[in-house]
Amino acid sequence: MGAGVMKKAEGGSRRRRGAKGRHGVMAEINVTPMVDVMLVLLIIFMVAAPMMTVGVPLELPKTAAKAVPTEQEEPLTISLQRDGTVSLMNTPVEEAELVEKLRAVSQERTSDKVYLRADGGIEYAHVVQVMGALNAGGFTNIVLVTDTGGPQLTGKAPTGTTAGGN
Repeated sequence: MGAGVMKKAEGGSRRRRGAKGRHGVMAEINVTPMVDVMLVLLIIFMVAAPMMTVGVPLELPKTAAKAVPTEQEEPLTISLQRDGTVSLMNTPVEEAELVEKLRAVSQERTSDKVYLRADGGIEYAHVVQVMGALNAGGFTNIVLVTDTGGPQLTGKAPTGTTAGGN
């Protein structure tokens, strides 16, 4: 920092302090801290991503259907719980207000796709009524959400049963 004292070296030459001192200028970027931060962020996002889905707990029916491709816009999700509660995303909604809220939401969205999650214990008639409300609210592209790994219908009667039934 300031001026240094120059000493006379043994051979009569002077030792200079300056840009070419004992250590040259470090021209490399140390990427180790940046890699550490990126790995921590990657782990955080890997843990947090499954938690970002709609948090209404349901026991979805299992089917052999394949997964639907993801979209760029956050998916609009309607959930039907076993006790009859209807939720728009994570917010419970009265069935009488559902069509009005869906119309308001459809004005703000570019996609007419809506994901319908219904508990496996709900009556089919109630699911169809909510699908009608979705249609009336402006959503014509309804995706029924299920869990994978369910039974596959192969067209063959299971062993020990008849195809006709009683």
